Amino acid sequence: MSSTARNATKHNIFKSMKDIALEQTVSHQCGVTMNDSVEARAIAEFMEENDPNVTVTYNPATIRIDGEGKLVFKMDEITEYLGREMTAEIFEVNTSTHYGRMVRLDDNTVVLFGDMNEVMEFI
Repeated sequence: MSSTARNATKHNIFKSMKDIALEQTVSHQCGVTMNDSVEARAIAEFMEENDPNVTVTYNPATIRIDGEGKLVFKMDEITEYLGREMTAEIFEVNTSTHYGRMVRLDDNTVVLFGDMNEVMEFI
């Protein structure tokens, strides 16, 4: 990856072990890791522009999109931003892994929940 792309990352969620304080608390973070592609870059840029709680980290072959509470991915909005169709199926294929509970509400909306209590109504 170019140094330009690396420098474009506003925040880096990764910390050195010496900077990590272990606490007995519950995290409400959630996120996805996507293989670096045109689609993944568009999704990352769109989410970062439209959700102030999103942190995007560009790695050499992957892109992480992390959030607090929940992340809502609207396929029609991503389609418009990308300039070609993005479906929930294409989104899931581009997602190599995720953390939090992923719920597909309908054909247009994929939500990642960090708060397990909030996802209970969908289980």
